[in-house]
Amino acid sequence: MAQVLLIEADDRVRPHVVRSLGEHGHAVSCAATGMAGLSMAVEGRPSVVVLELCLPDVDGTQVLTMLRAVSDVPVIVASTRDDDASLIGCLDAGADDYVVKPCAPGLLEARIRAVLRRAGYAPAARPHLRVGGLDIDLAGRRVALDGLGLELSPREFDLLAHLAEHAGEVVTKPRLLSDVWHQAWGGSEKTVDVHLSWLRRKLGESASRPRYVHTVRGVGVRLAAPGE
Repeated sequence: MAQVLLIEADDRVRPHVVRSLGEHGHAVSCAATGMAGLSMAVEGRPSVVVLELCLPDVDGTQVLTMLRAVSDVPVIVASTRDDDASLIGCLDAGADDYVVKPCAPGLLEARIRAVLRRAGYAPAARPHLRVGGLDIDLAGRRVALDGLGLELSPREFDLLAHLAEHAGEVVTKPRLLSDVWHQAWGGSEKTVDVHLSWLRRKLGESASRPRYVHTVRGVGVRLAAPGE
């Protein structure tokens, strides 16, 4: 989970961005002005900053310049300005990426993951995940169910591990496409359905008689231990 600082003046935009990034597992703090955001970036040391240029007190480009004087935190400019001068100016001032708003769902989160990878960010390692009788060895990429090893394909393992990391939560299919298949610009949910079917078969269950993988109709999928 990354610590994201959102510097955004629009009261209508902030809640949507916070909710979207929160659904992808990030912790989001917000500032509505440039100077408040600059203070939070310096004192709070976030993993990444998402910066709008149109701010009520100071232009976002100036915020970026001041921030770069004291910090190398990754910065993604997410702005309605789509002219070349703004883009070039921000990149020259030290922005790591530039996204024009409004952008497709998942695009901003994909850009966050990309800049964090380039910055060498890695969340704290969790060597094992356990959900009921499931034991998932993340480092060794091995899975056991009630003590017996399961043979999973690489994608089935990634899917199960992601669901286990969010055990008890309902995970949407678009989020699975983004986080497991890395298709931030959309993709066929049928792909998710097929892999869920294969995974259920190897867990000894089916969609109509689930034990671990539960479909929440119209919302997504939840992994939970039997009886929970």
